[in-house]
This record gives sequence, C-alpha cells and structure tokens, in this order.
Amino acid sequence: MLAMRRAISPADCREGFLEMVPACIGLAPFGLVTGVGAAAAGADWLGALGMSAIIFSGAAQIIAAQLFAAGAPLAVIILTCFVAGLRFLMYSAAMAPYLKPLPPRWQNGLAFLLTDQAFGASIRRFHATNDARAPASRFLGGGLALWIWWQITNMAGFFAGNLIPASWSLEFAVPLCFVALVAPLLRDAPTVLAAVVAGFAVVALDGLPMKLNLIVAGLSGIAAGTLSDLSRERWTRR
Repeated sequence: MLAMRRAISPADCREGFLEMVPACIGLAPFGLVTGVGAAAAGADWLGALGMSAIIFSGAAQIIAAQLFAAGAPLAVIILTCFVAGLRFLMYSAAMAPYLKPLPPRWQNGLAFLLTDQAFGASIRRFHATNDARAPASRFLGGGLALWIWWQITNMAGFFAGNLIPASWSLEFAVPLCFVALVAPLLRDAPTVLAAVVAGFAVVALDGLPMKLNLIVAGLSGIAAGTLSDLSRERWTRR
C-alpha cells in the first residue's frame, strides 16, 4: 500500500478521471456501434463483455467481430488485430522513458489502459515535468474513466442490437462499422491506393483457405501504400 501511494497520487488520479469525461462523451457513439457489431456477429453477452474488457480497442473489436462473423480462424483474428494495434508500439515507446521510475506492476497496468485519447492527453504532461508521479496518476485516472465508460457503452450497444428485429439485417452493421472506421483515414493518395489494393485483393483471393485472403490483402495494401508514399517523396525532391 505504501509503494502504491508513492507511485500514484489519488488526487491527481481523480483529476485525470474528471478531465477525461468530455472525451468519454465523444466516445459514446463509437462504443455503442462496437457493441452493436458484437451482437451482429452473434456473440453472447458474456463474450461481448469479455472482448470489450480485455481487448479495450474499438478498431480491434470491430475487426475481430468482422472476422468472427466471416468464420476466420482464431490465429488469423489475433494476427489481424495485432497489426491493427501496431500504433500502440509507438505510443508505448514514447511513454516508456517517463514511466521508468514507477514499479513494474504499475508500468504494466498503465500499458493496458493506453488508448489514443489517454496518450494524447498525457504525453504533453510527461514532456513538461521530470516527475512522472503526477502525469502517471492522471493517466491512470483518465484511463480508468475511459475503460469504465467503454464497457457501459459497449454493453448498451450490444443489448440494443439484440432488440433489433432480424428483418433489419443487423449483420450488415459489422462491415458498415469497419467502413466508418476506415473512411476518415482516407486523406491522401497513398492511403486511398492502399485501401483500393487491399479491397481488390481480398475479393480476388477469396478462395484461399483459412481466410488467408484477409492477411494477404492487408499486406498488399500496406506494400502499395508504402511504395506510393516513397514514390511521391522522390518526385517532390526533383
């Protein structure tokens, strides 16, 4: 208990919790849609809650629901979600130097609560001080606020989804969620090319076993987007 008090400030933790409330409100539609996607994929309430509580990532949950509904093997689902969450490696690398003074168990716990919103709100505080205790405490509070709210909105969406009649074809909610997730990212030519190549590849390679067309299509899209970006950089240097 004494070690916990030294590592984490309850007052700063509470402040971080309250500061994240506006972000939680903005996250509500995404949480609801993610819960609806779990219902559309055929998950039961315990599976939906477990996925939400453990994965704690809207993008990964939507992808997992999409692949589960398509009958993809577990290995393919895990690998695809891992690739989708690679940005958290960069987030973790950016925060790691500031968390070194904390005990390992607190570093691991904070890593679980790492999200886009929590990282954006906290990294500036870590840059502004040499003492990790206050910003880490606020990060913990904000992360807990997001996690609790995410469970509430996910389950609300899940139960709402189960109340929708089958005639409404709720199974289309999962791919539509995925489209809504990807569409805002299509901001430049390399990204659009990556999406187009991946889309064509996933259809053309539909006959591959174990839904491997999804993995191959993803890698093809990444390769196409990367090559396009490199070509554009070389062209602008001329």
